[in-house]
Amino acid sequence: MTVDPNSAGGGVPSTPAEKAKAAKAVALEAARIAREAAAAADAAEKEAIDAEAAAGATGTSPTGGVTSSIAAGYASHGAVLELGSVMLDGVSDPSARIAIPLATLNRHGLVAGATGTGKTKTLQGIAEQLSAAGVPVVMADVKGDLSGLSVPGADNEKIRSRAVDCGESGWVPTGYPVEFLSLGTGGIGVPVRATITAFGPILLSKVLELNKTQESTLGLIFHWADKQGLALLDLKDLRSVITHLTSDEGKADLKGIGGVSAATAGVILRELVNLEADGGDTFFGEPELETEDLLRVDGDGKGIVTLFELGAQASRPVMFSTFLMWVLADLFQTLPEVGDIDKPKLVFIFDEAHLLFADASKAFLEQVEQTVKLIRSKGVGVIFCTQLPTDIPNEVLSQLGARIQHALRAFTPDDQKALNKTVRTYPTTDVYDLEKALTSLGTGEAIVTVLSEKGAPTPVAWTKIRPPRSLMDTIGNDAISASASASTLSSKYGATIDRDSAYERLQARVSDAPNTDPVLDIPPLPVDLPDLPRVEPQGPSAAERIMDNPAVKSFLRSAASAAGREISRSIFGTGRRRKR
Repeated sequence: MTVDPNSAGGGVPSTPAEKAKAAKAVALEAARIAREAAAAADAAEKEAIDAEAAAGATGTSPTGGVTSSIAAGYASHGAVLELGSVMLDGVSDPSARIAIPLATLNRHGLVAGATGTGKTKTLQGIAEQLSAAGVPVVMADVKGDLSGLSVPGADNEKIRSRAVDCGESGWVPTGYPVEFLSLGTGGIGVPVRATITAFGPILLSKVLELNKTQESTLGLIFHWADKQGLALLDLKDLRSVITHLTSDEGKADLKGIGGVSAATAGVILRELVNLEADGGDTFFGEPELETEDLLRVDGDGKGIVTLFELGAQASRPVMFSTFLMWVLADLFQTLPEVGDIDKPKLVFIFDEAHLLFADASKAFLEQVEQTVKLIRSKGVGVIFCTQLPTDIPNEVLSQLGARIQHALRAFTPDDQKALNKTVRTYPTTDVYDLEKALTSLGTGEAIVTVLSEKGAPTPVAWTKIRPPRSLMDTIGNDAISASASASTLSSKYGATIDRDSAYERLQARVSDAPNTDPVLDIPPLPVDLPDLPRVEPQGPSAAERIMDNPAVKSFLRSAASAAGREISRSIFGTGRRRKR
């Protein structure tokens, strides 16, 4: 019913009382209409809520078709590494699960994102599942917060709720087998070392931050030492070789190398002194790490996670990433070809990967590219972790099959340029605006695409990453030290060995050098001196008895053989070892 203000009294209200009565009638009608509109809105809202609840009860959702379609691209017949569940419009679908086939992990991967976006926890979850699948893992614990892998995590409703959202209803706190290793003797883990000879000139040049000319000179110095059979085991060995070559006694040797200036050799010598001051002398030496110790499983069949911490190398973090590259190069040389297998023999995780490539020489980058390209046939997977995908050279980035991209920040023109480049590296998608999505991801969320079992890229998925089962915190230095002391590797690598090498041999050369002092004019002895009494021999002398010792003879034969053999070198100029 509509009130006509003109209907009161059959005409237009003329008196004040009639006007007031008509206005009141209009107000009452407007209030009635408003009540009816509010009731209709409440009914519509209730109908929508009931529909959403019914959809949840039957396992469907308004966006279920889209998320299911994305998840279908990640379906696998073999074992997988679960990452989480698909998100759409800010809501995760636990039934739409995202995973990486274990068989494709030797095609390598990248985990990237700004600081605080969840990269480390993603790596922790990946390491857990690999260990549970019997795959050993090598990781760099740069910030010291991955030691929690060794103990079960905290159990609370928040973590369990997140696990359910990610499709993991059976989440339980779990610890995993971990070995704690430190670079050199200055850390809290089991000390590990590498010899100068095995490290090689290219990797050492990266550590010393040498330019191209200096790197070439260092290579020639290594070549001369190899030719002379001089073992370069620690820093004092290399310093003694360079000191010899730049001395008056070594000028002829230096000239024989060709193309080496004394000034350049002097620069390298100074950089070695700086490296030693930064703790490098605690790392280079023996016993040298045997990389087969990284390929172990425990008694329950779980892969052992090896965590490397910086130790005394904290002031020179580039040493860390370069050492890991040396380990990878050694694995490349020594492991047999296995081709495509159901799961990798080892997964190698490079955290802070930008340190590896910053200011790297062309020779270094070429060797990294070659290693990453070819080591997959040895059953080894490599995962690089960094803030920006652009930190990785294109030649290496093109080899990485799995991409887990956490949030990026675009605060500067350079950030925006990096964001645009990142978007172009993903498969096209009609579901997400990638440029907007990459800057809108929450902590613990990532844009994912991997290689399917058929080797094709999977659909782009905004993924809610599942929480780790182990402790998401450090266990403390005391616990790490106790674990390292109890390790079977402690007795193998704990004590430093300093055996005969270039330093000792060059010192011996100086001691055995002919006496060039002027000859003194001493008058001759009288010719009529009495004969000395004859002494009958009492058996072999002490020197003769030592030289006749079979063990000494064997040692001398080995030393002579080693001295006469040039040390062969392979990738990165690293010294070869026997294949295992």
